[in-house]
Amino acid sequence: MAILVTGGAGYIGSHTTVELLNEGREVVIIDNFANSKPEVLDKIKEITKKDFKFYQIDYLDKEKLEKVFEENKIEAVMNFAGYKAVGESVKKPLEYYENNISGAIVLLQTMQKYNVKKFIFSSSATVYGEPETIPITENCKTGGTTNPYGTSKLFIEQILQDLYKSDSTWDIAILRYFNPVGAHKSGLIGEEPQGIPNNLMPYIVRVAAGQLEQLSVFGNDYDTHDGTGVRDYIHVVDLAKGHIKALEKLEKEEKGIFVYNLGTGVGYSVLDMVKAFEEATGEKVKYKIDCRRPGDIAICYSNPKKAKQELGWEAQKTLKDMCQDSWRYIQKIKK
Repeated sequence: MAILVTGGAGYIGSHTTVELLNEGREVVIIDNFANSKPEVLDKIKEITKKDFKFYQIDYLDKEKLEKVFEENKIEAVMNFAGYKAVGESVKKPLEYYENNISGAIVLLQTMQKYNVKKFIFSSSATVYGEPETIPITENCKTGGTTNPYGTSKLFIEQILQDLYKSDSTWDIAILRYFNPVGAHKSGLIGEEPQGIPNNLMPYIVRVAAGQLEQLSVFGNDYDTHDGTGVRDYIHVVDLAKGHIKALEKLEKEEKGIFVYNLGTGVGYSVLDMVKAFEEATGEKVKYKIDCRRPGDIAICYSNPKKAKQELGWEAQKTLKDMCQDSWRYIQKIKK
């Protein structure tokens, strides 16, 4: 039985595929390379010394998606095919709603048709909107999202809740990511956005590498210790391992819909991250203070205790690991 990984050539999908293959799992990947590159597939094979099936399709294409289910015995689906940049979503709301929500619906309809009812969904801390308490627990109120990216994740969570109410034979894990950073320790795979990065760490490393002139720090007047936004940064490998733990839970006999925060429980500001990167690598990062970015909030970090208690998962890697692994990756792809 195989695990279907949609968006498996992307940043989080590729790292999770590595962990699945390392666990001896059979994997089928689909990806349309909208925000990824074909060579990532070869790098996954190089890291794991294992093979997998791949289909270059868009998960919105129902006919081609059904072919994947017909040709493979799929046990469970991990969905990484959503667009993921907060700032971009504010500029391109229709693209985000179509890809993230319509794509998820097509995927779920196809799963239902082929009686595949184990689903792990990449959600986001953005579903909490302006958080009512810090640190954020899974019981905190959701809604009041501040950007279309977060709203798309919130809508899909509601779709999943409604789906489970209609048919309790589904097993669903909703994983609310905080801020994934870092790269595989091999330096072979990491975060490589198309064009100008939307996220902080890939921007920092490209400034340090001389590919971009300087980092724009969006706002220094937030109510935080240094005025810049505070986030919970989690190493992408820790995040990937959280998906393995969630899959193991769904494979047990208990049915249900489960929600987990995947974060470290520690908040760092933008300037904290710049300083940590400089200390970890010895490289300087030139930056300028810019206006606040639409859709951003001041502070967002997690209480990850539920994942530890119920999944036996917690983040292991340090901020130094995140910085050094990100830098190793950019150094490799420059060569």
